[in-house]
Amino acid sequence: MSSSASVAVFSLGGTIAMTSQGARDAGVTPALTAEQLVAAIPGLAELEVLVDVRDFRQLPGASLVVEDLLELAAAIDERVADGASGVVVTQGTDTIEETAYLLDLVCSSDAPLVVTGAMRNPTMAGADGPANLLGAVRVAASPQARGLGCVVVFADEIHAARSVRKIHSTSVTAFASPNTGPLGQVVEGQVRILTRPGRRFIMWNARPGRSVRVALVTMTLGDDGELLRGVDERFDGLVVAAFGVGHVPAAVAPILGELATRIPVVLASRTGAGSVLRGTYGFPGSEQDLSGRGLVSAGFLDPFKARILLYLLLLSGTAREEITRAFTIAGGAEDARGPYDAEDARALVAPGE
Repeated sequence: MSSSASVAVFSLGGTIAMTSQGARDAGVTPALTAEQLVAAIPGLAELEVLVDVRDFRQLPGASLVVEDLLELAAAIDERVADGASGVVVTQGTDTIEETAYLLDLVCSSDAPLVVTGAMRNPTMAGADGPANLLGAVRVAASPQARGLGCVVVFADEIHAARSVRKIHSTSVTAFASPNTGPLGQVVEGQVRILTRPGRRFIMWNARPGRSVRVALVTMTLGDDGELLRGVDERFDGLVVAAFGVGHVPAAVAPILGELATRIPVVLASRTGAGSVLRGTYGFPGSEQDLSGRGLVSAGFLDPFKARILLYLLLLSGTAREEITRAFTIAGGAEDARGPYDAEDARALVAPGE
């Protein structure tokens, strides 16, 4: 690792920064600064990395909003342009799988961008924040991590933002990538990249401005579609977390089809792994039926990431046919290194290496 490496650390709050402020039974709240978090990292001085800290927000992960992340993305781009070798973001784990994917979509630099946090707050025995932050700094300072897009580093595993899921509410190994596995690990202080993702989908023109609302509705046994009625009057887009490979009750299919004539409706799987299919099943409410009614397949994107992508596409004023194209690429429905024309390459995806 080069002694000239410099890593910018942005703190957003979350469990990693929480401590007691009053009575012991009052619970912990975000209070520690980025400087305090970095000061608690064992062995940081041995890395010979210049660390620049910034307190960007002081919120629980559940209270972050898209505008916070778009402002953060602009600040990250600025620090990278000023010479930072890599960037680390610390935040609450509640929303890491969503915020990391948003940053992956809007931060176009090849510089390593790492999101991390903690499952055990600093007042608990075995607090994991310092170890996770040390691993994150190692990855952010490593040339091997360039070009991976945004990654989540947790428990010494390196996960691609587009694949990672929070799979446990309390375990210190709460993050996994069900479809792909981790990209690599931090082993004996060394960053080991075992596999690299395909071409990264990037939103070049996502900027705060217009007001956008995207609903996420999960299908359940016996669902009659009542929650879907009137969605288009209050939301600009809808993501449906469907059964299995993209199925809904037969009675719900016409409601979704009607909605799809007025707003973009994206079909994702609620299972947590695997892709929505295209044409295996043909019964009413099947993936083939819903595609014929105008729903857009999320492919391998889980419902939460599909919602983030649809939100940014709508925020950018993306046309309907371009939304379909975007999900085809980002959801892995075609070869990630397949042919694109020059306009596609600039508007939708990062140019290939």
